[in-house]
Amino acid sequence: MNLYIECNMGAAGDMLTAALYELLPDRQVFLEKMRGLGLPGITITPEVSEKCGIRGTHMEIKVYGEDEISDDVHEHAHSHDGHTHTHEHGEHTHTHEPAPMQSPSPHVHGLSYGEILEKISALDISGKARNDALAVYKLLAEAESEVHGSSPDQIHFHEVGTLDALADIVGVCVLVDMLNVGKITASPVHVGSGNVRCAHGILPVPTPATALILRDVPIYGGRIKGELCTPTGAALLRHFAESFGNMETLAAAKIGYGMGKKDFEAANCVRAYLYEDAAAGGDSVVEMQCNLDDMTAEAIGFACEEILAAGALDVFTSAIQMKKSRPATLFTVLCKPADEDKFTKLIFKHTTTLGIRKSTLRRSILSRSFEERGTKYGKVRVKIAEGHGVKREKAEYDDLAKLARENGVGLADIF
Repeated sequence: MNLYIECNMGAAGDMLTAALYELLPDRQVFLEKMRGLGLPGITITPEVSEKCGIRGTHMEIKVYGEDEISDDVHEHAHSHDGHTHTHEHGEHTHTHEPAPMQSPSPHVHGLSYGEILEKISALDISGKARNDALAVYKLLAEAESEVHGSSPDQIHFHEVGTLDALADIVGVCVLVDMLNVGKITASPVHVGSGNVRCAHGILPVPTPATALILRDVPIYGGRIKGELCTPTGAALLRHFAESFGNMETLAAAKIGYGMGKKDFEAANCVRAYLYEDAAAGGDSVVEMQCNLDDMTAEAIGFACEEILAAGALDVFTSAIQMKKSRPATLFTVLCKPADEDKFTKLIFKHTTTLGIRKSTLRRSILSRSFEERGTKYGKVRVKIAEGHGVKREKAEYDDLAKLARENGVGLADIF
């Protein structure tokens, strides 16, 4: 199964947790797992929430029995005695699920980045979930250190904000592991607009840490004032999403809604689609084209190789004639809709074009699978394509050629 995350109202840790939580076949298993981790002072309770007539889940989190501080959410840092300290407040509240309430909040001391990593390493979670959580925190620490001109090992996190964010991050990593998803993609991210007030002044939206984490990710603002994407939400998206773009054709098996705490004119939620890869049937591709009349054959060949290596569905060229009877090359790239922004940048990077024409095309496809067949010379992979009333098989050329060379026989003999 694959996952597409729709961020029309940004993203925060609790919203992502709630959206993925709704996709689980057995939600109680997740709650018990999170409560069994023993994260100090944290309680997490999934609650039914409705925004603009849409019903979903809001994760209510308390740290030492206290609600999160509510302002426009963001994580910010301040310098004290040569260290950087980070706080995270909740506008899209953060969600988690660990243990019952414990003793009064020991807010007085911060936790260093190293101490956070030690806490994650000690949790009873899978190796994949642990590595994902460590990677997400690395993104956060690197962004904060760059904003404040320090190093990651100088970052200190405020106790309550840290526990809140820790539960969000661990929760999402555990959920991704439990869902056993393959490809994860996301929409462009709505970050909000205006300014946000914090304990140390007024910051622009997106906040500096969020802006750094979302470098090279398509983001946009709009009429809605406030911080829609938190640093925690940004780091989770950046770590898990392979690409960001418009939704490709998919048949959703399940849809989850993770609700934020605040109300806006639009439904304040993250929407997550769980879906299977298209089999025999159809999907959509983006065709991107440009005319080139000032590049050498070597340079065009290099561009083709680089764009194919980056995961394009296909790259090909055609001879054309432009104005003034000038010979030229039509350069065409096919890619998935979610990868449109990625390949736009690569085409501009590797060619001399000043503009790219784009079309979204529907296509009919056959399902593809592989079988391994034995011969007296060795094994050969065979590609099987079927659907729409047809079935065909084709031996992989690379395997045929390898065995032919190794055995000193002709290609036809292996075939």
